[in-house]
Amino acid sequence: MKYVTLPDSVSRKLPFYLTMEEYVATHYVEQHGDLFFMWQVEPTVIFGRNQLIDREVNLDYCRLHGIETYRRRSGGGCVFADRSNIMFSYITASGSDVATTFERYTSMVAEMLCSLGLDASYTGRNDILIESRKVSGNAFYHLPGRSIVHGTMLYDTDMTHMLNAITPSRSKLDAKGVASVKSHITTLHEHIDMDIEQFKTYARKYLCGDNALPLQRSDVERITELSKPYYSQRWIMRHSHQGEKTMHRRIEGVGEFEVTLDVESGIIRSVNIGGDFFLLSDIDSRLLTLLEGIPYNRKNIEQAIANVDVCKIIHGLNTTDFINLLF
Repeated sequence: MKYVTLPDSVSRKLPFYLTMEEYVATHYVEQHGDLFFMWQVEPTVIFGRNQLIDREVNLDYCRLHGIETYRRRSGGGCVFADRSNIMFSYITASGSDVATTFERYTSMVAEMLCSLGLDASYTGRNDILIESRKVSGNAFYHLPGRSIVHGTMLYDTDMTHMLNAITPSRSKLDAKGVASVKSHITTLHEHIDMDIEQFKTYARKYLCGDNALPLQRSDVERITELSKPYYSQRWIMRHSHQGEKTMHRRIEGVGEFEVTLDVESGIIRSVNIGGDFFLLSDIDSRLLTLLEGIPYNRKNIEQAIANVDVCKIIHGLNTTDFINLLF
């Protein structure tokens, strides 16, 4: 695995690094194999592709304290990042499914933490734990022939901002068996005698050795240009409208769902699905648009998606459970 480096040490905003993942996945991973890099940002809340920002993020608090908010293209939940939180990005050309890719990445990182003498493990859909408390959460994004896993490595953080900027639902906390966000997490700073830069140096050496892929200034210019859609308010605020009918469900092992249906005279006008589930493909073009304009009943919905393999769009979700979400 090669470590991707930038030609300068300029501090950049989160959209640059998300775009950098996609850029190296498209242009470099086939030639160079698995790639990895670490990055840090000023206080930022990052939420999943299908999450409802007004339910998951305390926007008033973020505005008051200068915390930026961005939507990523991967699914999964909402996280807070600051300069004391290291973000990990792993890019592979492997055609493996999401579970296999997650396991390969999370086991690799857990082994690195164990090499420091920590009681580290990986569990659940996306978590890395130290002594049964979460130190890293990760999300998956698929491009044709490429897979991206990115997530947090919580070295230390402003706990006040973390607890106030993010507003997870009570059902999510209850499902995890914890009373609060704070009781569920830990930080590397509590467990290792290294400063953050020493840890980053160690992680890079352990995972990549001396193998590196240096990007050029021309790459940086192109990544900067390609990152512009992430700043669009239309993209950031998507899914924030109110519909005529809204249902909240949680499916164990799949995630939380909030389904908003606009139904007029018995006809589905639009369907919006938000939540922290993992997307494997484009849910809008491959699934939701098929429901627009059809009668709102099970028979017609079953017919409309008869040729759709739902589990290849939303990880772990079968067709029956998807239809049940709509009623």
